[in-house]
Parts: sequence; C-alpha cells; structure tokens
Amino acid sequence: MVMDSQHWMRHALELAQRAQVAGEVPVGAVIVKDDKIIGEGWNQPIASQDPTAHAEIVALRAAARALGNYRLSGATLYVTLEPCVMCAGAILNARVPRVVFGAYDPKAGAAGSIVNILGSDQFTHRPEVMGGLLDRECSGVLMAFFSVRRK
Repeated sequence: MVMDSQHWMRHALELAQRAQVAGEVPVGAVIVKDDKIIGEGWNQPIASQDPTAHAEIVALRAAARALGNYRLSGATLYVTLEPCVMCAGAILNARVPRVVFGAYDPKAGAAGSIVNILGSDQFTHRPEVMGGLLDRECSGVLMAFFSVRRK
C-alpha cells in the first residue's frame, strides 16, 4: 500500500511532539524511500549541544547511514517547517529529489520565504518542493509552543 504525503507529514508531526516534550522547538522530519522510513529526526540542538541538530539534519544522517550512502536518490523528505539555509544546503548535498514541508517560515525559510535555495538554478541539484502540506497543524504546533514560552 502506498502511503500518501499527509500520512508521512502526520508522522513528522508526531516526531515534532518529541522535540516539544524535550523543550526543543517542535519540528519533526521523516525521510521515505520506496514507501519505507529510512530516516527520521526532531530538533535536538539543546539536548545534544549541537547547533546543527535540526530535525532535517538528524533525519538526513540517519537515512544516509541506513542506505550506506550520503546521496539519498529516490527519497522524499517530509518536514513540519520550511527548511532553513543550513538544512537546505544539506538537502542539496544529499541530492534529495523531493522535499515536502508543512509550515512556511517567514523568519528563516530557505524554500521561498526568505531565500529560495532549494529552488535556485545556481546549484547542480534542484529538488521538487511542495510547501504548505498540513500547514495549519504544523504552524499550530509551533505557535502553541512559542505562546507558552513567551508567558
């Protein structure tokens, strides 16, 4: 049975909850190839004391280990928040052919909100990008998190 994009984004939302429980910004990411999860992650920079431990980076590392290859041909990355510049660069280096994200990030998004690294024709790789999948759910998790933190 082929799972649909909403199914995988809902899984990424579940991973975002893990980040939130740990006090991290609630972002989750899952990488799927041939209808199977090959990597997943959630934001962990505070717990790991690693500024690069964004959900996408954690998932990319896991997927590369699972495949035994840093190039993730044939995979799709689902992430609850539009990738930042760092994550967009890693996505390009991993040659991820398809990226699906939930909430747009008007402060740091690198798939069109601030800059469009993923859509630039200046790089040798240009993934297919779809933004806004389950946007309300994905942005709602982030808004609730930051609302509580601001109090």
